Amino acid sequence: MRVFIAENQTMLKTALTGILNLEDDIEVIDSAEDGRTALTKIRNLQPDIAILDIEMPKMSGLDVAEELFRDKKSISKIVILTTFAQADYFQRAVNAKVSGYLLKDSPSDELISDLYKIIAGHSIYAPELVTSLINLKKNPLSKREKDILRLVEKGLTTKKVAGQLFLSEGTVRNYMSTILDKLHAANRITAIQIAKKNDWI
Repeated sequence: MRVFIAENQTMLKTALTGILNLEDDIEVIDSAEDGRTALTKIRNLQPDIAILDIEMPKMSGLDVAEELFRDKKSISKIVILTTFAQADYFQRAVNAKVSGYLLKDSPSDELISDLYKIIAGHSIYAPELVTSLINLKKNPLSKREKDILRLVEKGLTTKKVAGQLFLSEGTVRNYMSTILDKLHAANRITAIQIAKKNDWI
């Protein structure tokens, strides 16, 4: 996994680079301390993942994400890593189709785990930000998806859920994948937390 980091705080950038480079299959290939330089380097290097801070000189991380989304020339997955848990920032990131919006106070092992999930095709957003954005929206889950999530909340395995609803295990797994995508949840526990907080199950 080739990773690019855009972060204007040198100490944090160095620490993050060191943590990621400890992973056998992660390599930080370059970095930048301002948004304009980051945009140029991402376009040229095409990293697998570009991690962007929001507050940077010349261009913010959100500006960079929006530019990359507009020109559609980058194949990189964009991850916003920030201290700002603000709904308006998060909305801009979602509109720019970023693959992740994570908070800097997350544990390093959680960050690494999220990067692996993102490279595998998942979108990972900090649960508190998802709630701030979608708590005014209608329930995105279908009746079947709600039924499955309620059974999962009770601790039923995929096999038992399938038996209860007269579905195949593969179908249940497909429903769960759709639920996670709809709720931007990294796992079943987070999906249940988001759904319950919004009174969707």
